[in-house]
Amino acid sequence: MPERLSAREFLTLVTDEATFRELPCDIRRSAVDGPLGWHGYDASLARAADRTGEEESVVCGTADVAGTRAVLIAFEFGFLGGSLGERTGDRLVAAYTHARTHRLPVVPLVATGGSRMQEGMLALTQLQRVARQSALTREAGLPQIAVLRDPTTGGGWATLGAGADVVLALPGVQVGFAGSRVRPPDADPAAYTAEAQVAAGSADAVVRPEELRETLGRWLRLLTAPAHEAPAPYALGALSLPGTGWEAVRRARSPERPRAHAYLDAFFTHRVAISGDRCGGTDPDGMLCGFGERDGRSVAYAAQTGAATRPAGYRTAGRLIRLADRLGIPVLTLVDTPGAANDAEAERQGAGAAIADVFGAVAAARVPLTTLVVGEGGSGGALALAAPGNTWATPDSYFSVIAPELAAAILKRGPAEVEATADQLRLRPQDLVELGVVRGIVGAADHPGSRASAPPPPG
Repeated sequence: MPERLSAREFLTLVTDEATFRELPCDIRRSAVDGPLGWHGYDASLARAADRTGEEESVVCGTADVAGTRAVLIAFEFGFLGGSLGERTGDRLVAAYTHARTHRLPVVPLVATGGSRMQEGMLALTQLQRVARQSALTREAGLPQIAVLRDPTTGGGWATLGAGADVVLALPGVQVGFAGSRVRPPDADPAAYTAEAQVAAGSADAVVRPEELRETLGRWLRLLTAPAHEAPAPYALGALSLPGTGWEAVRRARSPERPRAHAYLDAFFTHRVAISGDRCGGTDPDGMLCGFGERDGRSVAYAAQTGAATRPAGYRTAGRLIRLADRLGIPVLTLVDTPGAANDAEAERQGAGAAIADVFGAVAAARVPLTTLVVGEGGSGGALALAAPGNTWATPDSYFSVIAPELAAAILKRGPAEVEATADQLRLRPQDLVELGVVRGIVGAADHPGSRASAPPPPG
């Protein structure tokens, strides 16, 4: 079990020195032994206060985290297992209200066993109050970044934890809706860990304690400093245009062609990744999503890697685009896929609905979206990520309604006719410009005006 720090010790770990200021909170006066008259409850509260030095199970305040001001909510697990009661709810409401009033991000540092049974349903309904405050904060365009400590279970996980925009966790901590004493006796304990939640797409990353302040500070900076727009990246591969459609396809499929990692490394000073679709899936081999810094400001990215994109990848991209839109951060998408995964498992995972989710997120976005086709643009699985009216192409890319081989098969043409079919599809970068599908073809960084370079006349 990881070392379990107190609320204030953990605040010291993640905040800049001498910057924490605790928020005032009116103490709710309840009946003897609480609202249910639970015998011995007052004595339990007194013992918890003596043991921890706290009046409740959360400590709320403002502080700088690696230079960025935020509202922090630190749970004290030593106070009745970090459980939520009515007075806990009062403090959480006050903290979220302060965040919205002062336009500050919210960082819950969660360590809780759930709702306080000595207050019955009145304790459980605090989850509705928390959810309402989180929703209001989301509507206000303020980010919420949760840090999962040991343990994070019950309603605290299902609201303050899993309901955050970004979820970070300490290594090896217990995370799950079911606490250790209420799980089935044969339950695999490995399923209730931070690592398992990251693997299942329910959390973004596991972060070591010594790296947490800087990591959290980087996230806070990126989510609160949006750029005005996302310029199209420069081309990193071939600069000459393909002569034929089949040449365009071969160049886009070449293993030597630069992929998403190379483009993201060249575009950003640094970046952080979100992971998972929050529905039980991840697609690390097919989709890269996150936020990066360029010229001191933040741009979000969703980048296909050249592989067939799986449903979890599309759902993660949809999650990224909606989050960026809510925070006012422009989005860069990189298109590079032979198409959406179309195996039986992809269908069972809801491929059509996942692709529709990305189409909808792109269509509804109010922030600037920019797309660069860096390799294969295979059908609707690629088009889903393309920004209407602001899509660009590299010289070693193509975009097509369908792969030439599949088009030939549908038309009952033999293998010898695949290359001619590629020409008929007009999928070359210069064809796409002429058709009005893309705005232009990008060039190299050292070529003046290369982002908007025009192709030579066809033929």
